[in-house]
Amino acid sequence: MKLFESILIATDGSAKNKEAIEVGLNIARACGSKVWAIYVIDTGLSSPIQYSTALAGPGKPDVIVDLDDEAKEASDRIRTLAGNIPVTVVIREGKPAPEIIRFATEKKADLIVIGSRGKGGFERLLLGSVADEVVRAAHGNVLVVKG
Repeated sequence: MKLFESILIATDGSAKNKEAIEVGLNIARACGSKVWAIYVIDTGLSSPIQYSTALAGPGKPDVIVDLDDEAKEASDRIRTLAGNIPVTVVIREGKPAPEIIRFATEKKADLIVIGSRGKGGFERLLLGSVADEVVRAAHGNVLVVKG
């Protein structure tokens, strides 16, 4: 029996999340685990298609981000970091923590790997930490990687 048969790596697409992805992949490599990666388009922010980061600061222009493109970039980043490790990348819409937990439960993931800091800043203050929510609500093992 493997220590972790299956691992779910949660990503928000941020550069800060790279370390959590790498740790999850290293554990998967060592254990021979099946790997899923999940990116959740946060529909709680605004429209599922676009949202504005107008809170970037005074004098800075609004930035419109196409979330479909952001999800694709996050997916490509995971596949690049994975190299020869097969990874199934899943993109969902909704609130990140519940979607991560729902998917981990559906797939009976033995371990969820998530970064402690992602998009952060003012968004974290308003929305709470996804990692904190996952740790509190997950039914299994959670590894929080501090970047």
